[in-house]
Amino acid sequence: MKTTSLGGLEVSRIGLGAMGMSIAYGAAGRGDAESIRTIRHALDLGVTHIDTAEVYGPFLNEELVGRAIAGRRDNVVVATKFGLVSHAGRSGADSTPASIRIAVDGSLKRLGTDHIDLYYQHRVDPDTPIEETVGALADLVTAGKVRHIGLSEAGPSTIRRAHAVHPVTAVQSEYSLWTRDVETDVLPVLRELGIGLVPYSPLGRGFLTGTIRSLDGLDADDWRRTNPRFAGGNLEQNLQIVDEVSAVATEVGATPAQVALAWLLAQGEDISPIPGTARMTRVEENAAAAGVELSADQVARLDALTPASGDRYDEDDMAAIDH
Repeated sequence: MKTTSLGGLEVSRIGLGAMGMSIAYGAAGRGDAESIRTIRHALDLGVTHIDTAEVYGPFLNEELVGRAIAGRRDNVVVATKFGLVSHAGRSGADSTPASIRIAVDGSLKRLGTDHIDLYYQHRVDPDTPIEETVGALADLVTAGKVRHIGLSEAGPSTIRRAHAVHPVTAVQSEYSLWTRDVETDVLPVLRELGIGLVPYSPLGRGFLTGTIRSLDGLDADDWRRTNPRFAGGNLEQNLQIVDEVSAVATEVGATPAQVALAWLLAQGEDISPIPGTARMTRVEENAAAAGVELSADQVARLDALTPASGDRYDEDDMAAIDH
């Protein structure tokens, strides 16, 4: 597995997002034993970058990751997030210093470690100045509890303000062939400041794998059933993206998922996507994408695709991003 540097933090070129092992995508992905085997198999393949968050469960996913990496901690870059669970009695987002201090100790205990390699603010807290939040994170770095800090779904101004207080190593945002928002305003700022980008949902919540052409195969409690991009005719319209990805995959002898990930890697060395899966076969497929080479013409064809129809979240969740 190739590696790259995110703002000075060395990670595998392809990471692993653990969220779907505990929440969101239906009961089919929630077998703890299989999930633990998948994480360990990912490590065997050279995937070092494992991403979780306290809100996934909540807390269950961090515990799962902690069990999976036990005995192998030195070979793992552990990333987790705070801010969507309040530890100070507030409702909604809470990135106050008091809440962060409680949150980090809980995450450390659940993950079974004495430090977090990359600690993200999960969403910008509109009621707490980013300078206060990052100041608290800087204190955690000084204390040795956190090695690097990050932001998730933050806008350019917030990124600049945060970075002025303490170096931000990475920003995690949704980025894929069907979500290209970060290219306009965020990615240029990250490159100016030397901050890495960690795309979550790099496979369009599974859509870019080419295996979802209707809602029929999704569990009744699958979060995608309520997502605008999978509803109201948007799913059918978005199939044109998958069809072009599949055409390129046939040309290079790869899977659609591998082509979608290879396209992201072609956008720059400062990018490390974290496709999520609970299955060993999928983690093998995703990890192998690091070896897929696309021609300049193929990259250009994929660049020219129109991003997905439909908002990527419902109205409330859309209001929480890009601050």
